[in-house]
Amino acid sequence: MPVPIRRLVVALTLSCALIAGGTACTSGANAKGARVAIPAAATATPSTPAGTPTPSASGKTPSPSATAQKQKLAKTRFVANAGLAAGATYQWIYKPWKAGKFKKGANGRKFTLIKAGLAGAFAYNRLKAALKNAQGDPTLSKAVAPLAAGVESLKDLPAKLRKGDSTDAVANTFNDIINQVKGAGKSAGAEVKNQVPSGSQLTGG
Repeated sequence: MPVPIRRLVVALTLSCALIAGGTACTSGANAKGARVAIPAAATATPSTPAGTPTPSASGKTPSPSATAQKQKLAKTRFVANAGLAAGATYQWIYKPWKAGKFKKGANGRKFTLIKAGLAGAFAYNRLKAALKNAQGDPTLSKAVAPLAAGVESLKDLPAKLRKGDSTDAVANTFNDIINQVKGAGKSAGAEVKNQVPSGSQLTGG
C-alpha cells in the first residue's frame, strides 16, 4: 500500500534531525576532548639579552662599585705598608747614616747598627706586603711589578747593617728602593708618605 506523502515527509524530517544532532554531539565531544595548541613563544624560557651581567653562583651580580671599593682598599693597604717601610728606612737607616753614626768610632755605633738591622728587616717585610697589596689594583700592580727584584735584593742587607759591613752601599740601596716604590705608587694614584713605626711594630716585623 503506498505510503502517504505526509508521513514520508515527517519521516525524512525526523531522520535529518537525528543525523544533524548526532553530528553536533560528535563535534562537541571532539571539541571538548581536543587539546588547545599553545604557541611555542609563550612557553619558551626568555633568553638573556646580550650585554646583561651574568649572576654569580651565589645569585649576586658583581657591581662596578664593589670592584672600585676593592681597588681602593688595595691602594690604602699599599700606602700604609710602603709608608711604614719608608719611615723605618729614613728614621733608623738613612738619617743615622747621613749623620755618620755608622762609622767606626762613632758614639753608640753598635746600638745604632742593631736598630738599623731591625729597621731593614722591617722595611723589607713591609715592602713585600705592599707589593702583594698592589695586586688588587691593576694600575698599581703594573706600576710596581718591575720593582719586585729590587725589593727582594734587600732581604740579606739587614744582616750587613748589624755587622757594620758596607753600610754606605746598604743605606744607599734601601733609600733607592724606597724612592722607586714611592714613585711607582704616585704614578698610580697611591702616594706614599713616611710613617715612622713604633718600637713594638719594629720588633714585630
